[in-house]
Amino acid sequence: MRRYAAIEDHGLVGDLQTAALVSSEGTVDWFCAPRFDSPSVFAALLDHAKGGHFAVSVDSRRPPVQLYLQDTAVLVTRFLTESGVGEVIDFMPVERPERPADRHRLVRILRVTRGQVRFALECRPRFDYGRSAHEVVPGEDAVRFRGAGGQAVLQAVGPLHWDRDGDDVRAELVLKQDEFAAVVLTTGDSDEAPVAPVTQADVVELFERTRDFWHTWVRRSRYRGRWQDMVNRAAITLKLLTYAPTGAPVAAATMGLPEQIGGGRNWDYRYTWVRDGSLSVGALLGLGHVEEAQAFRRWLGDRLRAGRTVSGEPLQIMYRVDGDPELTEEVLDHFEGYRGSAPVRVGNGAADQLQLDIYGEASLALAQAAEDSGEIPPYDGWQALSGVLDWLVKAWDQPDEGIWETRGGRRDFTYSRLMCWAAFDRGVRMAREFARPADLAQWSTARDDILRQVMERGWSTKRRAFVQQYEDSTLDASLLLVPSVGFVSPTDPRWLSTLDAMEDELVSDSLVHRYDPAASPDGLRGSEGTFSLCSFLYVEALARSGRLGQARYAFDKMLTYANHAGLFAEEIGPTGEQLGNFPQAFTHLALITAALALDHEMDAVGS
Repeated sequence: MRRYAAIEDHGLVGDLQTAALVSSEGTVDWFCAPRFDSPSVFAALLDHAKGGHFAVSVDSRRPPVQLYLQDTAVLVTRFLTESGVGEVIDFMPVERPERPADRHRLVRILRVTRGQVRFALECRPRFDYGRSAHEVVPGEDAVRFRGAGGQAVLQAVGPLHWDRDGDDVRAELVLKQDEFAAVVLTTGDSDEAPVAPVTQADVVELFERTRDFWHTWVRRSRYRGRWQDMVNRAAITLKLLTYAPTGAPVAAATMGLPEQIGGGRNWDYRYTWVRDGSLSVGALLGLGHVEEAQAFRRWLGDRLRAGRTVSGEPLQIMYRVDGDPELTEEVLDHFEGYRGSAPVRVGNGAADQLQLDIYGEASLALAQAAEDSGEIPPYDGWQALSGVLDWLVKAWDQPDEGIWETRGGRRDFTYSRLMCWAAFDRGVRMAREFARPADLAQWSTARDDILRQVMERGWSTKRRAFVQQYEDSTLDASLLLVPSVGFVSPTDPRWLSTLDAMEDELVSDSLVHRYDPAASPDGLRGSEGTFSLCSFLYVEALARSGRLGQARYAFDKMLTYANHAGLFAEEIGPTGEQLGNFPQAFTHLALITAALALDHEMDAVGS
């Protein structure tokens, strides 16, 4: 096993409450339980020695091959040896996902399709981010790992016997063609709970139910466009990153993975951002996944009504998956970080930032959900939204930290004003369409004032472009959303000029940087790669502006940067490697919206 597998050398499995990353060498080196935002059980991605892992390996000079079973979240790692072909099939059974559960199962099936193969296994859990000691208790039917920081039970099926290795276990076995073995790791079982034996029939049934669950879910999609495989994979990834009991998507499955190797931009992304979740509504509705879109709408409505935030504003930029606003940031000093990229942070101190754009994205999501369902917004929910917009009338014209969560102080960001405009615009539309009580005069005045202000102060006559912040000439890829929210037409001369300026300054062979930190210091050390979200937003902007040749080239080029399993991290590095937390939900939802926009525009012209 390499000390650190590349970020992109992983597949994702999950049960809609938590998830695990499996390297292309067959090692589980990231897994938190019982939720996405819980402490880790395996965290070798952040510290090879102290993080813990669960490895299944085969001695072979040929590299393994990893793939998903088509349209599922079942991951296959195939080992090609001189004596035969072996496979590890990884999945997490989806069992009553709507109910929060302490118990979660990771199933690993070992099989040989040709010849014979020797497998080596080792299970080394390290509970509570490696901070909690544990003991191992071997038993006749199972091995228990137990400690104050977590508990797990490891069961084996087939000719597999565990040897104790300190407080961990290891095993070796040789399987011939068509022979079967499996291991089931269950987290959260108590010391006293009896462990029911697991049989081969049990494992096969779990596999078939999991496979069928994903096949059934994917069939609900109405997407029949040109990029069906990639769109389906992106949709499955969004589903895997959603906490089913509340409908809240997390930004990524991981924490602490660097935006620059050795740099300090290492954040915890296992939480629900209002922005990311709100923008996912359009992507989900575009595919026909109405239940997921409406589930997030309900979660968002609960946050609006609760009004409990650390920041003191009506909404907080991010929450835990259950809506808890407390995300205190701390540094895990005992972890060395991915390939030495420290500090490793848990929690997120940006939670108390003022980012005014979230009110626009939230309003867009609620308007899209209402339009899709055709239902009149519930009175209590409307009153909560109306109260937020009344607050925003007095709050929109002030500096904030902006969409990129910079830590260099508050500024007058153009994107924040743009989304405040969208908040008032959608609020006015919904009030009129559904005859809801609202202070339409104030909302309309605020909307119009923002538009005039952005055109006067967010537009640079020197650059002939909309710029990142007032009194500055820096470009910002977040403004690729200007036409999609209806602020200007996608063929407006000001917009086309902005798009040209971005192509000259932010785009590198179809890959897009967020902004230039050297031109606009963000208070953070280090640099970063191109931002994959922005690369897909660029495709959508090109398509809507009628530049279909460019759009299709940029989209097809961007798809080549997906990893072997069709997944994307947050960024693409200077040598094509993936950087940042993985996989990132925002990138996958932008892939979907780019594909939908490109299909629509290409169909319109018959190309």
